[in-house]
Amino acid sequence: MRTAYSVETVRAAEQELMARLPEGALMQRAAAGLAVACAELLGRVYGSRVVLLVGSGDNGGDALYAGARLARRGAGVSAVLLTPERAHAGGLAALRAAGGRVATDPLRAVERADLVLDGIVGIGGRGGLRPEAARLARAAWDHARVVAVDLPSGVDADTGEVHGDAVWADVTVTFGAYKPGLLIDPARERAGALRLVDIGLTLPKSAEVTALQHAEVAELLPRPAAESDKYRRGVVGVAAGSARYPGAAVLAVAGALRGGAGAVRYVGPAADAVLARFPETLVHAGPPGKAGRVQSWVVGPGLGDESGALDDVLAVLDADVPVLVDADGLRFLTPDRLRRRAAGTLLTPHAGEAAALLGRGREEVEAARLGSVRELAARYGATVLLKGSTTLVADPAPGVPVRANPTGTGWLATAGSGDVLSGLTGALLAAGLAPRDAGSVGAYLHGLAGRLAAGPHGEPIAASEVAGALGEAWANVCS
Repeated sequence: MRTAYSVETVRAAEQELMARLPEGALMQRAAAGLAVACAELLGRVYGSRVVLLVGSGDNGGDALYAGARLARRGAGVSAVLLTPERAHAGGLAALRAAGGRVATDPLRAVERADLVLDGIVGIGGRGGLRPEAARLARAAWDHARVVAVDLPSGVDADTGEVHGDAVWADVTVTFGAYKPGLLIDPARERAGALRLVDIGLTLPKSAEVTALQHAEVAELLPRPAAESDKYRRGVVGVAAGSARYPGAAVLAVAGALRGGAGAVRYVGPAADAVLARFPETLVHAGPPGKAGRVQSWVVGPGLGDESGALDDVLAVLDADVPVLVDADGLRFLTPDRLRRRAAGTLLTPHAGEAAALLGRGREEVEAARLGSVRELAARYGATVLLKGSTTLVADPAPGVPVRANPTGTGWLATAGSGDVLSGLTGALLAAGLAPRDAGSVGAYLHGLAGRLAAGPHGEPIAASEVAGALGEAWANVCS
């Protein structure tokens, strides 16, 4: 599991460790790991051209010391000092002693580089890059491979927000712990591949953000036992679809069946379309309360604006089982309505739907995904899965880390993909997973299925292909 900590927590851990180490030892540890990562990316260090973009903070010092190590291995290393009078004195001296130099023509040096180290701003930085730094950062992206020191300069380490110009990196080498911004867009996209260098920090158990990996997902996946029957595996109720959107019902049912449900009970006007594709589905004319025994409900995909939509949502919310509300179902929610529920509730909005629930613009939600998902969960007293470029899952209880999904792909931005996710996650709820776990595992499998369906070269996919790849994704996690 990747665990990400706030800047305040990381700073405190660094101070505690530095008090027990010789002066400068911690920076040398970071620089050693950074130099190794750069050498691996270069492949051949001797004769390569490396440029350091050096700011005034410790990140600049890390870059200078790493540059000195590369220079001793035969690289031609030049430092661009953005604030020469405040450059790290020890790091600059080490670079010069190793044969490195200060660039006299910064832009030309960057344009000729094989590798550029971004040591402009550290984890405490706020706001975008200054114009000269932004110009050099753009040139670096255009002409060389870029390695960010701890995080891409210009992004917010705690939130993943980007206010103004920021570095685009091929690789980010981060020290001691992941920072939330490295796992959450829009900053995550700028970070490239992540590499964590252990510098010996002692960190608390509770993090700000976590990201499940294969091993944790495999542990959470429900598996049928020898004595299992369809009820023990979990029966999902799906109230979805309409005359206008029958496909939403089909895709939600597909996600539930591919998600391991023992059975699916469908309620809605798209029964013929559902049965034509999945004859094993148990259909009922409704209302949901009379459909039969279920262990969870999924409501909302494709309900449209038909007259019975509100009644279906209210009936499902009255059930004493976990409920997932998606798409059109979200329009009928109020905080009071959800807080009255005893069983778990999981909301799965995309940014536009989340904006409507919060009463703000979509662009605000997309720019501040972490704060938005936390606010939604707290306001509605429900677990919230915020879909998008990085899917986030927030628990309503304070202090519980937000989970960021690492498997997403832009190819999932296609009609019906969210309906598949709803059915899949509903099946996990029916199997007994808590809403936070069901949302996290569902997002992980859904993202992995999207990648598998798109193939190694990233080909366009349809939602039905995502549903079809869920079995392979499941097997991939468990192998």
